[in-house]
Amino acid sequence: MLENLGRRTLAVMEGTGRYSTLVLRAFAAIFRRPFEWRELFKQLESVGVASFPVVAVTCIFTGMVFTLQTYDGFARFQAESYVPGILGVALLRELAPVLGGMMMAGRVGSAMAAELGTMRVTRQIDAMEVMATDPIQFLVVPRLLATTLMLPLLITLGDLIGLGGGWYLINHILNAPMPGFFDRVFEFLEPFDYWSGIVKSTVFGAIIASVGCYTGLNTQGGAEGVGKNTTAAVVNASLGILVTDFFLTKVLT
Repeated sequence: MLENLGRRTLAVMEGTGRYSTLVLRAFAAIFRRPFEWRELFKQLESVGVASFPVVAVTCIFTGMVFTLQTYDGFARFQAESYVPGILGVALLRELAPVLGGMMMAGRVGSAMAAELGTMRVTRQIDAMEVMATDPIQFLVVPRLLATTLMLPLLITLGDLIGLGGGWYLINHILNAPMPGFFDRVFEFLEPFDYWSGIVKSTVFGAIIASVGCYTGLNTQGGAEGVGKNTTAAVVNASLGILVTDFFLTKVLT
């Protein structure tokens, strides 16, 4: 038992060291020439534009569900007027960044792990290294920058869509007209509420890309290894988002 525990502990520490090294090399390569502009714009489109429907659907139904639950509870105390403000604070600071980030981990993180994992098992990455092309700079940096830049923009749009979903639910589904819905939202909100969500989404984007790329680059075992590591990328990125969210909330509160 102790031998197994020691082996697993060493494996975790070794994996943590490799991951940290990859992240440091990737951030250092951002400022080193040549800049892979074509690959960056390709990833911006893949990560940002193609992911918008997923984030939009997630945020609109999150806003509607949260509004429905809070409206039903607050109605017992005749406090329905507080629902828009509570929705705005919860959506901007917590719900949109975390849920949107986890959906992006499922869509983007898995795709990165599968793509780079396939390149690893088919020796394409080895061929790049033989031709003196740095895989970190060519493959990891564009994906890291694209996810880190696009996720805050997607979350910003998701905030607006989620608020719109709450407004539509109250005014058209619950038939409880609230003409000053958005006025009441902004009565409660402060600029810090928005920026805290943006800081979180930026960090979550870096986690998603770095975990997906690390998992893909360390894939072994052929097609079976690609499948296992794709699942591992989603799980690890999601856990990283949840754990990091706690510490960021503690720091930003």
